[in-house]
Amino acid sequence: MNKLKQMLSDLRASLWFVPGVMIIVSIALALALIEVDSSVKAEWIADYPRLFGLGADGARGMLTAIAGSMLTVAALTFSLTLNSVAQASAQFTPRIFRNFMRDRANQFVLGYFVSVFVFCLLVLRTIRGADELKFVPSFAVLAGLILAVGGVLVLIFFIHHIADSLQITTILDKITGETKEAVEKMFPQELGEAATEGEKVEIRQAEEVKEWKKIPALQAGYVQDVNTDGLLKYADENKVLIKMRRGIGQFAGRGATLAEIAPDTETPNREIKINRAKIKEINDFFSLDRHRTIEQDAGFGIRQIVDIALKALSPGVNDTTTAISCIDNLGEIVGEIARRKMPARVRSKDDAPRVIVVAPDFQDYVETAFDQIRISGKANFAIFERLLTTIMFVAERTTDKTRRAALRKQIDLIGEYAAQTLETDYEKEKVRLRLMESEKVISE
Repeated sequence: MNKLKQMLSDLRASLWFVPGVMIIVSIALALALIEVDSSVKAEWIADYPRLFGLGADGARGMLTAIAGSMLTVAALTFSLTLNSVAQASAQFTPRIFRNFMRDRANQFVLGYFVSVFVFCLLVLRTIRGADELKFVPSFAVLAGLILAVGGVLVLIFFIHHIADSLQITTILDKITGETKEAVEKMFPQELGEAATEGEKVEIRQAEEVKEWKKIPALQAGYVQDVNTDGLLKYADENKVLIKMRRGIGQFAGRGATLAEIAPDTETPNREIKINRAKIKEINDFFSLDRHRTIEQDAGFGIRQIVDIALKALSPGVNDTTTAISCIDNLGEIVGEIARRKMPARVRSKDDAPRVIVVAPDFQDYVETAFDQIRISGKANFAIFERLLTTIMFVAERTTDKTRRAALRKQIDLIGEYAAQTLETDYEKEKVRLRLMESEKVISE
């Protein structure tokens, strides 16, 4: 299942899959229309000369022109897509490169022009002149004309889409939407609380096992997905305790410890033998690849937005407005996480602990979202003000004391940075008033 998920994710992010499918469809359409033309009586077509009036030479000329122009426009759209990706990567962050490749509109436009080109080639080869067994596939030629007209509309749409997709608000909105979808999948239950003290004790007791055997990673890459249900079932069937050492979004080098395995609490003295088959079995529950994906990794979505904000706050760019937009979107994501119940780190089966999961908690998400922006935004009171406003928004989404404590820590750090880096009394006063307001919200 993990391999299937990884394959589907890779297909979605590829520039060849959708165009490939569209080419196959165009081939099927061309063959079907040619077959229809071969079975329709010539007298019926002759009754509609304005619609099917082209001869062999005219049909050849028109389809040749359409095929040539479609291939030229396909090359143009491919070039524009790559130029746009390069520009966005350089201006914002290289982490968004994959977002442009995943864009369904870009994949469709490229596939449309290439598939029309293939359609015209297949129809061209069936046209026969007067000196041969005359055959002009009129329905297929008409379809080629319609597809060519549609290509003009597709080109206009593509120009609008590529211009819109380069706007920072569009990029941020797309990343935020995908990250919130990932949050919904990862934390489906709302209005939950953080780990209870009892669960923390259970984790400490489970980790006290001494006879841990290391399971090395068989390949290098970022952990894209973990089949925790399958891991839990495996641990229960083999009566063992498994502790993950790499979680989603973390990098594991080849040979690095991916997980550890030990006897369960019922058979603490049992010896567990590690062999190649067992290592492969446990590795199969982890999906590793050379890049992070956003589907099961909300932290990667946060990371992308933070990178854009850091680029905007760099001395060479100094774009405070873009950084503020990033902070607003980060507040939307972290606020969504704040109202969600985090899954338990200890997964049990029949009241017996079986799997200890590595996963970020709420404080980790908060620190990822705000720490580096706070540091890079020094001496910028607009950034401090917006960070405090965003933290207040997040605080209103949760009543959990542990989560509010993490937000209070951010407020205290912002206060320290503001006192150390702001120069004018006006700026200090503005931030001080916002600090008082945010502390009041946190204390409610």
